Amino acid sequence: MSGDIDDKPQPLIAHLIELRARLMWAVGAFFVAFLVSFYFAKGIFNVLVQPFKWAVGWAGLSHKEVELIYTAPQEFFFTQVKVAMFTALVIAFPVIAAQIYKFVAPGLYKNERAAFLPFLIASPILFIMGGCLVYFFFTPMVMWFFLAMQQDGGEGQVSIQLLPKVSEYLSLIMSLIFAFGLVFQLPVVTTLLARVGFVTSDGLREKRKYAIVIAFIAAAILTPPDPVSQIGLALPAILLYEVSIYTARLVERQRARDAAARAVAETEENVG
Repeated sequence: MSGDIDDKPQPLIAHLIELRARLMWAVGAFFVAFLVSFYFAKGIFNVLVQPFKWAVGWAGLSHKEVELIYTAPQEFFFTQVKVAMFTALVIAFPVIAAQIYKFVAPGLYKNERAAFLPFLIASPILFIMGGCLVYFFFTPMVMWFFLAMQQDGGEGQVSIQLLPKVSEYLSLIMSLIFAFGLVFQLPVVTTLLARVGFVTSDGLREKRKYAIVIAFIAAAILTPPDPVSQIGLALPAILLYEVSIYTARLVERQRARDAAARAVAETEENVG
C-alpha cells in the first residue's frame, strides 16, 4: 500500500521550502484580495447593511431612513479595513485551501486523498450556506428584535431611536456569519471522525442530550446576548447534529460493505 503514496523521501529543508512556497501563495492571494476588497469596501458594507434595511421594513418603519453612525474619526476607516479583511478571507479561501491540500496530499494514500477531497469541497459550501442563513434571515430577525425596543416619544415618554455604530453593526453580522459558518461544519467534522473510527452513530445518538446542552451553551458564547440569535443558532446546531448521526451511519454502512467485499475477494482468491 505504501506504493500508493506519491510523496518521496526528502530532507527537512525541502519540506520547509515547499511550505514557504505554499504560504507565499496563500498570503499573496489574501493580500491581492484585500487590496481589491478595500477599494470596494464601502459598497460591500452597504451590501452588509441590507439585512438592517429589511428589518426596518419588517418593523413597519419603511418610511424611516436607515442611518448608521460613527463616533470616532478613524472608526469608519478601520471598519472598512475589517470589511476588506473579511471579504478577502472569503475570496482567497479556495486558494488557501488548495495550497494546504497540495502540501498535505503527497503524504496521503490515494484512497485517503479521494476521501479527503469531497470534505474540502463541502466545507466552504456549508460555510456559505450558514452565512446565507444569517444574511437573509437571522440578521434581519435580530435587528427587527432590537428595533422593536424603540420609543417614538409622546406624552410622558422620551424618543429613543436605534442608531447603530458602523463598527458595532459590522461586528454583529460578522460574529453571526462566523458562528453559523462554524456550526455548519459539524457534519463535515463528525463524518471525518466517523471515517477514522473516533465516533460512531450509536455513540452520537447516546450523547444527543449532552449535545443539545452544548449547542445552547455555544450559542450563548458565539452570539450576542439576545434570545433571538441564541435560539436561532442553537436550533440549526441541533438539526445539524442529527444530520451528523445520519452521515456517520452512512459511513458505517459503507465500511461494512467494503469489509464484506474484501472478505468475498479473499475467499475467491483462496479458493482459486
